[in-house]
Amino acid sequence: MIEITGLHKSLGAHRVLNGVHLRIEKGKTCVIIGRSGCGKSVLLKHIVGILKADKGKILIDNQDVGVLSEKELNALRLKMGMVFQGGALFDSMTVGENVGFGLIEFDHLTHRKLLERIESSLAMVGLHGIGSLMPSELSGGMRKRVALARAICIKPEIILYDEPTTGVDPITADSINELIKSMHDKLNVTSIVVTHDITSAYKVADKIAMLYQGRIIAEGTPEEIQKTKNPVVHQFINGLSTGPITETLDRSR
Repeated sequence: MIEITGLHKSLGAHRVLNGVHLRIEKGKTCVIIGRSGCGKSVLLKHIVGILKADKGKILIDNQDVGVLSEKELNALRLKMGMVFQGGALFDSMTVGENVGFGLIEFDHLTHRKLLERIESSLAMVGLHGIGSLMPSELSGGMRKRVALARAICIKPEIILYDEPTTGVDPITADSINELIKSMHDKLNVTSIVVTHDITSAYKVADKIAMLYQGRIIAEGTPEEIQKTKNPVVHQFINGLSTGPITETLDRSR
């Protein structure tokens, strides 16, 4: 479903992506791991067409994202649900208005059908009956669930998750991981999860890919990644303070 080939991107003088190659099969969950600031979120923004690559291409269902018109890009985005880091809810809108935002903007459902879709989306993430609340009345974990309800409300074929377990306690993080798995199974969607949470990666992934110095340096099943011989991947997944990652950082200072 998604094929990324030779993707390059610089932001100012900083080269963020340096030839990313990655293939994500339809109906699978690919987790992209890497340190904070390594370009994971930048890669997601290229997939949804928010950023344009300096070089390389992204194909989604054989459509080249980089050459689509704004109208074509908006049509493609209706196939994609995005769960932003922190939720990114609109504070001035109710939970229900947040969840239905994409449909209000781009679909033409009747008011009754819209309310039914919103309520069913909230029910799928375990938040039945809270549509009238404001985001300020929610816990961090509930905000994450509302963000997921908003993503699934448009009935996407692809769901993108940007650091879905950041900023929540381990129990809430595990419940979010279970939701990601549940949405994958119930909706048969293709999922991309970017995270530095290795526990989460092992739990939800069909495939894990590690982004380092602008490239994918290793990919495989969770079991294959755990058995890696790559010293960079080994240091990262085991959370070691010494190794090639920190040695490279020390030399660059």
